[in-house]
Amino acid sequence: MSADALNANPTILNVSDLPTRRRQQEQRHQGTSPTKSFASFVTSIRCTPDVLAADGSSDSSLLDGTDDESDASPEDIDEQEVFDLISTISDPEHPLSLGSLAVVSLPDIHISPPRGLTSPIRTVTVLVTPTITHCSLATVIGLGVRVRLEQALPPRFRVDVRIKEGSHTTAEQVTKQLNDKERVAAALENGTLMSVLKKMLETCR
Repeated sequence: MSADALNANPTILNVSDLPTRRRQQEQRHQGTSPTKSFASFVTSIRCTPDVLAADGSSDSSLLDGTDDESDASPEDIDEQEVFDLISTISDPEHPLSLGSLAVVSLPDIHISPPRGLTSPIRTVTVLVTPTITHCSLATVIGLGVRVRLEQALPPRFRVDVRIKEGSHTTAEQVTKQLNDKERVAAALENGTLMSVLKKMLETCR
């Protein structure tokens, strides 16, 4: 990787200044591991490709929650909780979190209302802002955010990860890659990339 592809002096936010509801989450989810379901998540991507479908149509029980006992009584999940899930992901370039680098931020997270009276499906949209406009790791970062949310959120949530417009020279292209279910599945077959993602998620709380 060339030196000019890296941002040697990124803007760093104080972690204590980031919005969080993490203490309440830790009490509720105490004893769980952020990476323990990584293998099962990859398996679900291979076996149920519709989990990443963009048109909203799927017969998969993973999407309607019929096979998830914890989803029987859905709890409210808001943008703050989503931010807490992804803000502690480690940046693959710097020994810092995505939240402290402002790669992810609370105002850039949106949750759509349910799609209808009979459908519980909602979409979580996250806009990712790379630290520099030519960041070569934008796709890896976006994939890390997607994997983390697909792991942690109930099955009734779809995940839409996008590179924020104007923040990267190839934002549109990277966004398409991040939301292409076949490309995501293929990426998760790559052992080297899987190792990078696991390391990024080790710091998740």
